[in-house]
Amino acid sequence: MANSYFKFKQFVVNQDLAAMKVGTDGVILGAWARVENDQTILDAGTGTGLLALMSAQRNERVDVLAIDIDANAIKQANGNFSQSIWYDRLNSKLISLQNLAEVNKEKFDHVICNPPYFINSYKSNDIARNKARHTDSLSFEELIKASHALTNKNGRLTVVIPYQLEDDFLKIAEIEEFYNTRLMRLQPTPDKTYVRSFIELSKANKGQTEVNTMILEDKGRHGYSDDYIELTKSFYLAF
Repeated sequence: MANSYFKFKQFVVNQDLAAMKVGTDGVILGAWARVENDQTILDAGTGTGLLALMSAQRNERVDVLAIDIDANAIKQANGNFSQSIWYDRLNSKLISLQNLAEVNKEKFDHVICNPPYFINSYKSNDIARNKARHTDSLSFEELIKASHALTNKNGRLTVVIPYQLEDDFLKIAEIEEFYNTRLMRLQPTPDKTYVRSFIELSKANKGQTEVNTMILEDKGRHGYSDDYIELTKSFYLAF
C-alpha cells in the first residue's frame, strides 16, 4: 500500500484521496518539462497536484490552473496547494479538459499532462482509478485537440506516454499541427528496452526534434543513474 504522503524537498504531497499516487513518471515529467519561461500553465488531470507544485517550485512567476474530473483529486490537490508556499499561484477546477476547451477563453502558454494511456486493458473495481489510467476518459486525440485549442500561438503540450504508443501519438499531433520539439525515451535498466516517451509538442516550432535517452537505474536495484539524479535532485530528499 502506498504511503498516505510523499515528502519532497520543498513541499509535501498528501495522496490518500487521489486515485493515482506519486510515481516516477510524474516526477520525471515535472522535472523535464520546460516551464522556466512560462507565465501560465494548465495541469490537465492533476491528481495530487504534483505537476502543478513542481512547476511552481521551478518558476517563481508562473500561475498554474490544475484540473481534474475526480472530486477527490481536486480536494487532495487543493489541500496540497494550501500547504505549499506557492498557494497564491495555484488554482484548481473540477472539469474535464474537453469541457474546459469549450468554455474557457484564457489561452495558456503550456499544458502539462500525465494522461491516462491504458487502451482496452483490464479494469479494476475502482472507478476513479480507471478514469485516471484508461483512455476512455481522455483519448490522445482529445488531449491533443483540446490542448491545441487552449494554448496561445506559441503554446506547448508536454506529456509522458508508453514508448510503444509514441508513433501513434506523434501522428495525431502532426495532423493537428502540433510539432514534436523534444523527445526523451526512458529505459528502466541498460539491458531493457524503452518503456516511456516524454514528449514536448509546440505550435510554433517545426524544426528538428531534440532527442535524448535516459536510463533510470544503471547501478543495480535503486542504483539510480547520474542523469536521473541530476534531473530530479531539486525534488527528492535522497539526492
